[in-house]
Amino acid sequence: MKNRMYYLLLPVYLFVVGFVLVVNGVFTGQVTSVSNLVINLMFLLLIGILFLISFSSFFRLNRMTDKLLNEADKIYKAYDGGDHKLWETYRAKSKVFEDDVLDEAFYRYQKKMNSFQTKHGLMGRCEIEDYLNEEMLNQVGMNYYNSAISGTMTGLGILGTFIGLSIGLGSFNGNDIYTISDNVGPLLDGMKVAFHTSVYGILFSLVFQFAYRSLMADAYDKLQEFLAAFRECVEPMVNNTDDNTKAMLVYQANMANSMKQMLELLKGEARDQAESLDRMAQRFTANMEQALGADFDRLGSTLQKACKAQETYADNYRSMADTTKELLQANRSLQKALEETMDRQEAMARQLGEQAERIDATCTTINEEISNQLYTYAETHDM
Repeated sequence: MKNRMYYLLLPVYLFVVGFVLVVNGVFTGQVTSVSNLVINLMFLLLIGILFLISFSSFFRLNRMTDKLLNEADKIYKAYDGGDHKLWETYRAKSKVFEDDVLDEAFYRYQKKMNSFQTKHGLMGRCEIEDYLNEEMLNQVGMNYYNSAISGTMTGLGILGTFIGLSIGLGSFNGNDIYTISDNVGPLLDGMKVAFHTSVYGILFSLVFQFAYRSLMADAYDKLQEFLAAFRECVEPMVNNTDDNTKAMLVYQANMANSMKQMLELLKGEARDQAESLDRMAQRFTANMEQALGADFDRLGSTLQKACKAQETYADNYRSMADTTKELLQANRSLQKALEETMDRQEAMARQLGEQAERIDATCTTINEEISNQLYTYAETHDM
C-alpha cells in the first residue's frame, strides 16, 4: 500500500499561497504593498520548486518499495501453493521487479550466487542485504537532499524575517511624532513580510519533516518485509560441508584397505626380489674387476701424472703471481716518480711565469725611463 503522507504538502502549500494572496488583497483588488506581495510570491515559488524535486524522489521511492512489497506477496503465495524450490525460478529470472534500480541490484546478486554453484550443489552464498538495502533506498529517495529541506524551510523563514525588517526599517525615517506617524504604514508592511515568511517557513518545515520521516519509515518496513519473505522462501541452502567431509573419509578408508591388500600380496615377493638384486650386483662387480683390471691400473697412473702436472702448473702460477706483484710494485714506483717529475715541472713552470712577469715589469720600467730621457733630451736640445 502506498504511503501518500507526502501528498499533505500540496494542500498545505496551496493554503499558504491563498492565505498570502488574501492578506495582500489580491482577490479584492486592494493591494496595499506590492513589495510585500512580490517577496512572498518569490519565496513561495522557490519553496514550490524545492517541493517538486522532493515530490519526484518520493514518487520514485514509493513506486519502488511497492514493487518490493508486491514481489514479497508473490513469493508467499507461490510458497504456500507448494512450490518450495523458488530459487531455481529466481536464479535466472530477469526483470524480477520491473524496476531498473531493483533489477540491476538483483542481477548482481544472481551473478554472485551463481559463482558459488558447482555440480555438487551450492558451496557458498552471499547475503541479499548486500545488494537490496537501506542505502539503496536512501539514494533513490535522495536522502542527501530531502534531509536538508526542513532546515532550508526554516532558514528561508528567517531570511524573509530579516528582509521584511530591513524593508520596514529602511522606509522609516521620521524625526518627530508627526513624521513618525506617516511612516508607520511602511514599517508595518515590512513587518508583515517578516511575519508571513517566518510563519509559513516554520509550517512547511514541520509538515515536510513529518511527511518525509513517515515515507522513509514505510519504505524501510517494505524492504524488511521483502527480505524476510526472500530469506524464508527463496534463499537456497548451502551444501553441508560435514557431508563432504564424511564422504572424503569413507573414500580414504577404502583407499587404505586397497593399499593394505596390495602390500600383503607384494610382501612375499619383496624378499626374493631383494636377494636376486644382491646376487646380480655381486656378479656385475666381479665381472667388472675381471674385465677392466688392467684398465683401472692405467687409469690410476694417468691420474697420478695428471696430479703431478697440476702441481707443476700450480708452481708456475705462483711464480707468475710473484712476477706480477713485482711488476705492479715497479709500476707503482714509476707512477710515483712520474708524479714527482710532474710536480717539479709545474713548480718550474710557475717560476718561469714569475720570472717572465718580472722581466716584463723591468722592460716596462726601462721603456718608461728611456722615454723620459728622450723627452728631457728633446727639451734640452730645443732650449
